[in-house]
Amino acid sequence: MKSIRYLAWIPPVGSLLGPLLHNDVHPFILGMPFILGWISVWLLLTTPVMALVYFLDPANRGPADDEAAT
Repeated sequence: MKSIRYLAWIPPVGSLLGPLLHNDVHPFILGMPFILGWISVWLLLTTPVMALVYFLDPANRGPADDEAAT
């Protein structure tokens, strides 16, 4: 199940590859230069990816000891 944690590497790698692969202002993404649009898209994609990692991690499945006592 440790392979699920590799999903956490997708947002940083994705956000860093855009400027390296396409270092130019054109094309525009939603009126923003490409690099700013690329980083904004990856900023928005980071939340669902990290939520997926959290929900698929078996360590987060059971109730915590403190919550089970109350």
